[in-house]
Amino acid sequence: MEFVCFYLMYRNDGYQGSNIFNSSNKISANVYQTAANVREYLLLKDENKRLVEENAKLYNMLRSGYMAVPLGQYTKKDTLYKQQYTYVSAKAVNSSINRRNNYVTINIGSEQGITRHMAVVNSDGVVGRVTDVSANFSTVMSLLHKDNIVNCQLKNDGTYGPLIWDGKDYQYCQLKDIPVHTKIKKGDVVETSEQSGIFPEGIKVGTVESYEQRSGEPFLTVKVKLVTDFKKLNYLFVIKNKFKAERDSLEAATQIQNDK
Repeated sequence: MEFVCFYLMYRNDGYQGSNIFNSSNKISANVYQTAANVREYLLLKDENKRLVEENAKLYNMLRSGYMAVPLGQYTKKDTLYKQQYTYVSAKAVNSSINRRNNYVTINIGSEQGITRHMAVVNSDGVVGRVTDVSANFSTVMSLLHKDNIVNCQLKNDGTYGPLIWDGKDYQYCQLKDIPVHTKIKKGDVVETSEQSGIFPEGIKVGTVESYEQRSGEPFLTVKVKLVTDFKKLNYLFVIKNKFKAERDSLEAATQIQNDK
């Protein structure tokens, strides 16, 4: 009887009918909006994956990933840019931060062209380097490892030194062997150096938190607050250096000559 009454009111009374019609539209709109929000949430994983793949393409287009190759013998400006670094997207499937030697496992391996000693970063900064590779997975020695030493530099003047984790706080590393005469202040940016051998120069590592002179030595030890949050590793990028093998071979040959 109530449904019949509503139906008669809807059909015979314009004002009440319009109210019922508007109320039903509002309910439908809320239902559709809720359904749309649910769909959007469920599609976040695919959307994140798409964005990471797009970021990898953009990284591959950055000028910092290219090396200037001289074409002429006498003209300095006569150069050709050849791509030196390529970026491959990956996902962290396991990681640790509470050990002295911490690793990250990623979901790509030799079948995707990954080899040992490749650099690994995320959208914030440096993560580590590849140590072991299987067909479809790789382990990465993170910055939070006693044996992982990365040559980094102060962005403002290029002074560089080894970056080392002391095993205490996962948010900080130490930049060592910085001369005492270096102009440095809290908040200065620390980034990768070409001296690292595997990382492109200029990738952000962190910022200067504090510094102190080592006892009896003309060097500073700099406390660096890392920009990478190792508790929230998700999508990463593995960096391939196309000229690393050539450089390593040349440096090894030079070392052999010097040892004779």
